[in-house]
Formats: sequence, C-alpha cells, structure tokens
Amino acid sequence: MSGLAITTLNLSHFRSHRVARLAFDGRPVAIVGPNGAGKTNILEAVSLLSPGRGLRRAGPDEIARRPEALGWKITAEVRGLGANHQVETWAEGSAPRVVRIDSKAATQAALGRILRVLWLVPAMDRLWIEAAEGRRRFLDRITLSFAPDHAEAVLAYDKAMRDRNRLLKDQVSDPHWYAALESQMVNAGVAITANRRAALARLALAQEGAETVFPSADLALTGPEGQAEPDDLGQALAEGRRRDMAAGRTLQGPHRADLMAVYAAKGVAADQCSTGEQKALLISLILANARALAADLGAAPILLLDEVAAHLDAARRAALYDEICALGAQALMTGTEAALFDSLGNRAQTFVIADDGGQSRIDR
Repeated sequence: MSGLAITTLNLSHFRSHRVARLAFDGRPVAIVGPNGAGKTNILEAVSLLSPGRGLRRAGPDEIARRPEALGWKITAEVRGLGANHQVETWAEGSAPRVVRIDSKAATQAALGRILRVLWLVPAMDRLWIEAAEGRRRFLDRITLSFAPDHAEAVLAYDKAMRDRNRLLKDQVSDPHWYAALESQMVNAGVAITANRRAALARLALAQEGAETVFPSADLALTGPEGQAEPDDLGQALAEGRRRDMAAGRTLQGPHRADLMAVYAAKGVAADQCSTGEQKALLISLILANARALAADLGAAPILLLDEVAAHLDAARRAALYDEICALGAQALMTGTEAALFDSLGNRAQTFVIADDGGQSRIDR
C-alpha cells in the first residue's frame, strides 16, 4: 500500500531554517542531528500542512526566523488523496496563516481533505498524568483525522460557549439571552461527541488482532473527573445556569470531556502505568490510528515521530520500523544518533542536520 506523502518541502525563514529544500521519495525519513539543530522544526513545518496550529501549537508570529521576523513560508508538493497537489502556507508578522492549494486560496479545513498527518512528540509523554485538556486535544486530533469537518463543529461550539461565558460573567439572568447560544452549543456538541465516539470505535477495531509489539488500550470518553456526560446537554446547560454563573464559566459539555485509557493486557489505568508503558500506549494508539486510516482511505497517513526511538530498546525500535514500512507510511522521524535508525537500512532516507552559526544546514 502506498501512502500519502510529501515529495518536496521548501522552507523560507521558518524558525532556524533561513532556506531549506528537501526532496523525499516516499520512504520513511530519518532526520539526524544534535539537539537544537532544527530537526523538530522540519516536522513542525509538515504538521502545518494539516489543519490547526501544528505540533507545537505556535502562533504565526512565533514561527518566523529571528532576528529578521519577516514572516515565514512553507511550500510543498504532496501526494494527496486521489491527486497530487502543491500546497503553500505562510504568515507575515502576527497576521493569520494563509493557505493556498494549487495556486488557489483555501481554508485550513481543506488541508484535511487532501492530507492526513499524525504526530507524536516528547511533550505528549506526560499525556496520561497531566490535565484533561491535553487528552481532549489528543483525541480531537485523532477524530479530525477521520472526520475533517470535526474542527468546524469544535469552532462553532467554542464560539457559542465563549459568548455564553460572557453572559455568565456579566451576571445576565434573562433566559432568552441564553437559549439561542445553548441551542448552538447543543447542535455542535452532539456532533463533537458523536465524532469522538466514532473515532474511539475505529481505534478499538484497528487494535483487534493487530500484529504489533505495542500494547492495546481500552479507551473511554467520560465527563469531568470521570463523571458520565449528560444525556441531555440542553437540559444540563439550562439547569446549570445558576451554578455556572457562580463559577463564571460553563461547567458541563464536551469541552470538559476526558479520555480514559487502560492498558488492556494488565487491566491497569494508563496514569498508573510506568513511564515506558505510557509511551508504548501512545505509540500503539498512533499506529492504530494509522492502520484505521489506511483501511478507510486506501492510503496510509503521514507520521511525524519526534525522538520516538530514543527510549525504545533495539528490538522494539526494529518492530516499530517494520510496522511503519508494512503500512507503507511516510514517517518523518528525528534522532540525535544515526545508529537509532540502523535497523531501517535502505528502507529509509537519511538527512543530517547541523547548526551552522544559527542557521540549520541539511546534508544527505
């Protein structure tokens, strides 16, 4: 199975890269270099070829190379769903990010209809033991990979909720002011929850009988602090206005949902697992996500795996690479040592990055 792929990637004034040009042939990519050389910056650039703020969740003005701060631009030739495309995205100063596909203005949502990009970065290693916000974001990225329109439902819900929260903070008590906003929240919220549950079902199916050395996870969507989500969101919002007014914010709804995970073979909650087991569960879910997308789309997604091999033993690294190659996925992986990718052999391209006086230099 051939996967979605970046064939050329050009960066201009993007973080440490004043100018960078890379050509890929669809195989997995090993990006090797010392810390601070600019390896993750390449992965971040690819993540911005999908909807959202990328793997670092940076604002447009944070990305521009310093000290010039002239703005930045990414141009890529991609093998997308059903066709090849040229994708451009850029920003000037603090202006919103602009997207163009095949020389025509496009929305970020349109990127999700031609490419699917999944990522795993070291900042996610504490996902199971930190606040629910990170797990919601992780789940919504997975959900977005299956349902590109999910982002629109999230944006609609968030906008209506912000307006409702303003009413709460202003101590507005007239129910007519709340009714329309709560109706919008319910419509979008129902879609959000349905999309999330469908994504979890796809992950569960993709884990069944999978040939993998990584552990399966039993996943569940819950309300805040493990409570059940309300069966009738509209009623819950209406009945909760007085309490919400005291808090100054909306206390029920999909914005308070949490993702619960259990190491299936051991019956142990993810937050009680060892650090290594938690990492293995994350890798397993990314691979399950990729397998499900490959089955649905007939093409594997692009994977961005930052420093993923550093904490795996040699056998598990080799098994990870075998799974990626079996999927036919273009995976861009970073590491500080070339030896971390030895078991890939000629199945991968290798790029070496060095810090050349504040400018990243890329060698084949």
